[in-house]
Amino acid sequence: MHSVTRDGVSIEYAVDGPGDGPTVLLLEGLGYGRWMWRWLTDALADEYEVIRPDNRGTGGSDVPEGPYTVPEMAADARAVLDDHGADRVHVCGASMGGMIAQELAVADDRVASLALLCTSPGGDDAVETPAAVQEHIFSVPDEHGPRERIRYLMEPAVSDDFYGREPDLVDRIVDWRLAGDATPAGREAQAAAVAAFDATDQLDEIDVPTLILHGTDDRVLPVGNTDLLAHYLPHATVERVDGGPHLFFIERRDAVNPRIRSFLDEVA
Repeated sequence: MHSVTRDGVSIEYAVDGPGDGPTVLLLEGLGYGRWMWRWLTDALADEYEVIRPDNRGTGGSDVPEGPYTVPEMAADARAVLDDHGADRVHVCGASMGGMIAQELAVADDRVASLALLCTSPGGDDAVETPAAVQEHIFSVPDEHGPRERIRYLMEPAVSDDFYGREPDLVDRIVDWRLAGDATPAGREAQAAAVAAFDATDQLDEIDVPTLILHGTDDRVLPVGNTDLLAHYLPHATVERVDGGPHLFFIERRDAVNPRIRSFLDEVA
């Protein structure tokens, strides 16, 4: 593991793949640790150098007092790139990580391409998380133990049949989440960053190749947010994954990861 300290906050990150390949930065969603990218990392690390930080509040990174902001977390990502000596980077972000990726692309000319998964530009026109889903992911029944709590929180982000279809994988994900996800305080501080995010007046500054992927059955960040991103990023390639939930890049990993790889092979 590697770490860098910015403004007194330590950010831990992992590096996989050859040191001489093109660099890819992977940014995870609200509350999730870098385990989220294990499958995409496996798909890329034969030829690409893959950097996976834990966002502040998560995993091996510090948990400073919140609320956090997306620009703050983008600055953490920039510090990681500085520490690693990256001078050109392809950025892939999911959900909150996609918001950080947008902010990073505006602020840092080292960003050579973007892959934005299940995310939103924020702002007044963003399609909000339905109230029932918000309540579900931020309110866990008191009787739930740690493992039940993780499974309950994740339910809106996956397909209704996912737990029954891949029970062994779900058990491993619960293990990884217990070991590497955000603390409750970190998760709350990250949620404040998502709620305040609005990149709509900045996105016209992004002119790098961009791939936008979103599941049509996303209950956490509805697919209508893709239309907003497409409006503000008219040069982007937009692809909707039919029936895909919020974590479509995990459930549909055998199809999604090659698509991201093919995009990177075109632009790297």
